[in-house]
Amino acid sequence: DWSLGEQEAVAEDIAAKGEASPAYAKAKAAMDAGTKFSAKLTNGQTLEYKIIGINHDDLSDGSGKAGLTFLTTSTTINARMNATGTNAGGWERSEIRQKMNSGEIWKLMPSDLQSKVKSVTKLTNNVGGTDKNAAVTATSDKLFLLSYSEIVPTSYWASSYPWTSSEGAQYEAFKDKVTNNYSGNEFLKIGSYWWERSVYPTTSHTFLLVCANGDPSISNHAASSTCVCPAFSF
Repeated sequence: DWSLGEQEAVAEDIAAKGEASPAYAKAKAAMDAGTKFSAKLTNGQTLEYKIIGINHDDLSDGSGKAGLTFLTTSTTINARMNATGTNAGGWERSEIRQKMNSGEIWKLMPSDLQSKVKSVTKLTNNVGGTDKNAAVTATSDKLFLLSYSEIVPTSYWASSYPWTSSEGAQYEAFKDKVTNNYSGNEFLKIGSYWWERSVYPTTSHTFLLVCANGDPSISNHAASSTCVCPAFSF
């Protein structure tokens, strides 16, 4: 039942004090229980979201950690990754990233949520899917998609595509609940397919997504419209 203002205050207190924060235990309990919060989008639809990380993401300005990271669980937003149907340039140069940070998806967020979102550093293969030894590079993002390695405990492609293990650590909410990196996970099911920001290994035209049964290793063509589950940090 925390309001947006209380969510922000809790996040900032946890960022400053860590587990010594009086709110830490409550935030962890809410995360473990999958407690959902909601906000009204500017198009009148409702955005539902839950805590997936505590002191997990690095603030882009280098000042420390974001106290709380949230993941959308509703299926009200849909978009393609790229109109051109390519994963060249990865998340960094994708059409969807622009929409999530300044374009139409960002503009769906209510102003009181926008004002609380902190820009965080995200690590991604921003080259493309066919480069086995692609370097992982950083972007600064307000809204972002989760990467494959932020969801799974270990990468299915770790030996052949090392970068698939290096796009961020698994979020705390998924630990011991998301155990399959190449098959279904009940915990990831939201009734729809949803995009990840990771390019699919071996191809030049697809990105990874989580499919309806919670399998995070499935791919979809970059030009296909698919559910968008924005993540964000306070």
